[in-house]
Amino acid sequence: MDRLKQQIEFIVELDKLKTVFRQSLLTNKSRYENDAEHSWHLAVMAFLLAEHTKEKVDLLKVMKMVLIHDVVEIDAGDTYCYDEKAKLDKQEREEKCADRIFNLLPEEQAKEMFALWEEFEAMETPEAKYAAALDRIQPVLLNHASEGRSWKEHGIYVDQVLERNQSIKHSSDKLWSYVKGLLEDAVDKGYLKKRI
Repeated sequence: MDRLKQQIEFIVELDKLKTVFRQSLLTNKSRYENDAEHSWHLAVMAFLLAEHTKEKVDLLKVMKMVLIHDVVEIDAGDTYCYDEKAKLDKQEREEKCADRIFNLLPEEQAKEMFALWEEFEAMETPEAKYAAALDRIQPVLLNHASEGRSWKEHGIYVDQVLERNQSIKHSSDKLWSYVKGLLEDAVDKGYLKKRI
């Protein structure tokens, strides 16, 4: 029962992910999405878009990565990807949370969670590259669908979005080409600004 109790404690703790709001609006523009919704969305994307990766991936591993990659934000909060100041201590905040939350689990499951999270962060394996690509693509999709409202609110330029998201090409040329097309369309429609 101790093992089950630890697993349930972790599961209940995960519910807090629903209270961590991100900077991307839902497509209907009614509110910002939360981390749990974001992770679910990435898991669906993982199995739908896997055929477009350069390298074959272990899809179950990718889905595990995307489902847990933001768990650390329960304590660390969501760090806006274009906020350079907030990024300075992001790793430290997230490592501290990973240590607390993953260690709620039985030892071997805690080790698996740490390993998946660290692999995702390193973006070196085919699975991590693909998971990270999905993590980059999804906010672009939501920003485009919401007419760039979040980009506009934060004064983001297209060159910043291109720079942030170019790692997509490490996993998939096709997905990167699609994202670049969306960004061009966003500029044409006034959702994103170009620097003059």
